[in-house]
Amino acid sequence: MDADKQATQPNKPDQGGGLPVIQYWAEHTLSPEGPKLWQTLLHKSACLSCAWGTGGQKGGFTNETGETLQRCMKSVEAISAELQPPVKSHFFDDHTLNELQQLTSLQADRLGRLSFPVILREGKTHYERISWEKIYQIAENAFRKPPERVASYSSGRSSNEAAYLLQLMMRTLGSNNLADCSDLCHVASTVGLKQMFGSGTSMVSLENLQKADCVVLVGSNAPANHPRLLNELIKLRDRGGKVIVVNPVLEVGLVKFASPAFPLKSFIKGSDIASLYLQLIPGSDVALFVGIQKALIEQNLIKTDYLQAYTEGWEAIVNYAQSTPWETITQTCGLSQEEIETAAQMIGTSKGVVFAWAMGVTQHENGVDNVFAIANTALLTGNAGKEGGGTMPIRGHSNVQGFGSMGVTVRLKQEIQEALEKLLGRPLSRVPGYHARDLIEAADRGKIDTLICVGGNLYAANPDLTQAKRALGNIETIFYLATKPNLGHFHGLARKNTIIIPVFNRFENPHKTTTESGNNFVRLNDEGKTHLTQGDLISEVEFITELAHRLYGEYPVNWRKLQDTHYVRQLIAQTIPGFEKMATIDQTQEEFTIGGRIFTEPKFPTASGKANLFITPLPQLTLPKIEDFVLTESVKGIILTLMTVRSYSQHNTVVYKEEDYYRGMPHRHCILMNPDDAQQQGWQEHQRVTVQGDAGKLDNVEIIYGSVRQGAAVMFYPEANILFKAKIDPRCGIPAFKRVPILVY
Repeated sequence: MDADKQATQPNKPDQGGGLPVIQYWAEHTLSPEGPKLWQTLLHKSACLSCAWGTGGQKGGFTNETGETLQRCMKSVEAISAELQPPVKSHFFDDHTLNELQQLTSLQADRLGRLSFPVILREGKTHYERISWEKIYQIAENAFRKPPERVASYSSGRSSNEAAYLLQLMMRTLGSNNLADCSDLCHVASTVGLKQMFGSGTSMVSLENLQKADCVVLVGSNAPANHPRLLNELIKLRDRGGKVIVVNPVLEVGLVKFASPAFPLKSFIKGSDIASLYLQLIPGSDVALFVGIQKALIEQNLIKTDYLQAYTEGWEAIVNYAQSTPWETITQTCGLSQEEIETAAQMIGTSKGVVFAWAMGVTQHENGVDNVFAIANTALLTGNAGKEGGGTMPIRGHSNVQGFGSMGVTVRLKQEIQEALEKLLGRPLSRVPGYHARDLIEAADRGKIDTLICVGGNLYAANPDLTQAKRALGNIETIFYLATKPNLGHFHGLARKNTIIIPVFNRFENPHKTTTESGNNFVRLNDEGKTHLTQGDLISEVEFITELAHRLYGEYPVNWRKLQDTHYVRQLIAQTIPGFEKMATIDQTQEEFTIGGRIFTEPKFPTASGKANLFITPLPQLTLPKIEDFVLTESVKGIILTLMTVRSYSQHNTVVYKEEDYYRGMPHRHCILMNPDDAQQQGWQEHQRVTVQGDAGKLDNVEIIYGSVRQGAAVMFYPEANILFKAKIDPRCGIPAFKRVPILVY
């Protein structure tokens, strides 16, 4: 659908951002919670929401370049949820587990803040309060199981210090089972970029992004998930630059966005974002970028001198693109040759191009190939290792990248391994660890006894919720460290003991912490206080260090001393490459960009010092037939490619509002369909249908007409996870949340 047709759809806005954002700010900041909310917004700590990075020592509204007015509605939503009153002291006494399992994600979150520890024991129908001493007794026994049967899972809501201590505790035990939420979202970026450039993160700093004159934004709904990126795109368009958006869904905020950061020039009328909008077939990113490469070659726009001097394997990429027929490319991606050639011309004639992407690229069974294809295109045009150009994966969680940097990964860097072995005085275990999907599969086979979850929602974040629930139910003991209740606490229950441990959030911690933005900038977070004056909470740092002390005494470190996070930062500086400035950050208060990651010259930390290019085979995108779905009755319907997404008021699995104003979806039990797909079946908007996947079905789902590519559909994550098992990219373990075959009838 053309961008200008979006405005013709009734009951849907014609731009993102705008008045609803200001209304939300006003409602919350002028409410009774307003003073505490403003105090928190101004607190010197990093934003709780996305990894775009504001706050820290420059102030709560300031980004790494010193620009102010850099808070968004997502930040207010996250803070407001954390400022809720505590869960009532007798709540768990008054509500059975069966009642709790009827709650939605929104209802679970609205129960309030967790302020005291509880346990659900085997055979019981209620959570009950538990003492800290009893928790530690259970934990000591649980963590003395064989190391291969002990695992952790984490999210980016916590600090670098907690992440470092978690991995050190696990590796001291002898376990490499350090699953992380990045395994389910951006691990394809990490794996792909590491092989190509020797570094698995963004090579683009915010300063360098501001020097670009073209951005290619692929598989991202930035207006919803990292709105402040839109400020950079608005400024780029204002200086004459171009934005190419690649997305099967026409997201209104990527067409036009009204930013409150620019009240005079943007907020009233809105700012144009997309110069070119390419609605490709879901899962066909490789075909599109091979097509762009082919067009660049035909237009004589590749940088041969650059490729010869700074890359390896480029000739094979050129040959593959040249030998792939245009007909195959256009049929695979569903875009015309003219559209692809236009994109290539924009890229090839720009001075500096930043290639940015999110989970629309990574969450596929060929997610690594998608990353390769985008980065190959950057290299063919000389847009890697230069100011104003490069590759920039957009992380969705505020410190998810920091957890990987600290060693919370099953793919530990050689340099960190060697440093940790020196610290331990012995080799680390060589038994491969379980990433998130492997962890669920192992638990499903009864191979896990103990699991500690530092944030996150392992149950709801996985495909096939029936399997996830069954698998977690095979684990003997699960510890959930969390600030608020979530669906995992009520469905992801251990066989014997499920313990929920209430922890401080980032702006409440009694000690300084650090976090890492998606652009490799480390922020220092000040100490804070919680509004839960009667709460019985603990910090992740204190819980992990106390448990480790009880398990290991003072080997290999004085664990209780590390409850002062200053000493954790000393260890990080000694053992994590690029974090040497951590050693003095307490004294200097100097936040910093991690060394060896931002490339402004085409010199890369690979074995040869050159970037590696990889051939990316075009995917064979097929769909099953109706008879392939196991049904008890004969039905007529339509096979569609489902993409699971977050709504505009959602952060990961946490839902803040039921409706999605910008997509016109009034509740969570909807399917966004192309009107032509529905009408070909004789269906009308708002009609109710059944949606069937390969793992389950949802009945009574409301059809909403939307600007989604014909043959594709959109439903909300995590509710739709019940439908499908998801294919897995074997190179990184990521599930294909963005290409799920479904039958709608």
